[in-house]
Amino acid sequence: MSENRTRRVGPASVKQQKWWGWGAEGIQFSFADKPKFAPFVMDVIGVDVTKPAPRVAELSSFDIPSTQLSEALRAALNDAIGEEYVVDDDEYRVIHAFGRGVRDLVRVRRGQFGRLPDAVVYPGSEADVVAIVNAAVDHDAVVIPYGGGSNIVGALEAVPTETRQVISIDMGRMNKVLEIGDASSLARIEAGVLGPDMEIQLNAKGWTMGHFPDSFVWSTLGGWIATRSTGMQSDKYGDIADITRGLRMVMDGQVLVLRPLPSSSSGPSVREMVLGSEGRLGIITEAWVNVHRLPPVREIQAYFFPNYDAGLQAMQWITESDAAPSITRVMDANETQFSMANGKKSSRVSHLMTRAIQEVMTRKGWDLNAIALGFVGYEGTAVHVRYEKSLVSKIVSRAGGMSVGKGPGVLYDQKKYDIPYIRDFLLDRGIPADVSETATPWGLLKQIHDTTVAAATAAMETAGVQGFIMCHLSHSYHSGACQYFTFAINDSSEHNMESYDLVKRAIQQSFMDNGGTISHHHGVGEEHSPWLDQDISPAGVFIQRKLFEGVDPDQRFNPGKIIHSGLPGVSSNSVQPE
Repeated sequence: MSENRTRRVGPASVKQQKWWGWGAEGIQFSFADKPKFAPFVMDVIGVDVTKPAPRVAELSSFDIPSTQLSEALRAALNDAIGEEYVVDDDEYRVIHAFGRGVRDLVRVRRGQFGRLPDAVVYPGSEADVVAIVNAAVDHDAVVIPYGGGSNIVGALEAVPTETRQVISIDMGRMNKVLEIGDASSLARIEAGVLGPDMEIQLNAKGWTMGHFPDSFVWSTLGGWIATRSTGMQSDKYGDIADITRGLRMVMDGQVLVLRPLPSSSSGPSVREMVLGSEGRLGIITEAWVNVHRLPPVREIQAYFFPNYDAGLQAMQWITESDAAPSITRVMDANETQFSMANGKKSSRVSHLMTRAIQEVMTRKGWDLNAIALGFVGYEGTAVHVRYEKSLVSKIVSRAGGMSVGKGPGVLYDQKKYDIPYIRDFLLDRGIPADVSETATPWGLLKQIHDTTVAAATAAMETAGVQGFIMCHLSHSYHSGACQYFTFAINDSSEHNMESYDLVKRAIQQSFMDNGGTISHHHGVGEEHSPWLDQDISPAGVFIQRKLFEGVDPDQRFNPGKIIHSGLPGVSSNSVQPE
């Protein structure tokens, strides 16, 4: 890991991730209290994580491309928002040049910076954003919105061949819950607020938005809207497309205003056009969103199933039932084993309870290497939660599963945001690990799981690397569900992105070949664009292209994202402007 400590030049109120990894300096994954973790990693990918990892190089050791910010544009930006909110420090330019995808971090740790933004600006109001966009237009510059920096699909990087000046608009100062409509259960919230800060403000008034993606700690409301985000409790609260009812967005020469209506028949939905647009249409400044009263009871119950197929069946039956849980999640055998290996050392009582559960499974004739761990979340009044738990208990039994109480659910709730730190821990040792998620109808879940695991395994064999892939069902819908795949490969060579690409492409193509979508909630960016025509058809790509060309003919807003002519899954440097 790195011990970089540099002067802070950005606004003190804006939280900042470290330039070389996920999260803030000083926070990292440790397996010191997880005795099964190191043996598990050695077994599945052949890496000894007990050996010290090489230190990440100091940023100052790299040749960082100089800012191309002209004095004229600098003066215009200073006049627009104040000199203290216009930053061209090298570290901040590097931080804002990338998201936190594995390709981003491999490149930045190697000093392969590409086209850095020339300045990072911090608006404090919509009027500031308007002034910044006007200055960019007047000086023929490009603007790229930046929230928490957690994007993993290459949606934040400027086009490598971009010759115009590039401005990263960090929305972090716009972080307030502006108002809550008690009568309508709607809240008006600034787009730059990070998840935890938003929930603190809502909770203080007795409300929650109920949106908790894996990136919750380092993602923003505007980022969620721009990528069509889905949270861990979307089964109950809906994804961000359901939650967002109205918004404001700064465009070139105008501001889009969508009122918070429960529904509308006003032609093709402009709201839907903005959702998932990844900054291509403008800069989202605020949104009206659904909010809910804090539930008096919140509980996560854990269940074991004899295998993943039984777990999938149970989740479908739960969705079809009168139960309406907040979370439906079940892990395949590989992810179940990983979860157990990532647990802390058990007390003597916990150890005896685990042994007792295993003995019950053995008596049932279960293969302990095939078992699947599931979680179901309940929220509401005590009476409502008891009713839902009773329904789910019967369904789990019908599927051949068994309840193991709240204990594992409490642990899951505590470490649900830790996975990116494990990813960085492996990357410290040169091991790329990444995720891909897709959604399919219920009837295709098993097919796409089995085929994708097989395709990734075959790709690892072709690349000549040892690897591991695991999966869980993460979100359930009326007609289907999302499955979330995580993989890692043992290749710490300087060419490991070639091995990574081979596996990643095999997974994405498997989604296309088996009735899935390229992404359920991470978005398109540059990483997933090569599969877009297979996903929505060439005619669908034509419609999107015409939308972007019509709204932003000068490609001033985050060009090269969603639709472009390059192949970032092979080489990010191949991306060309449209």
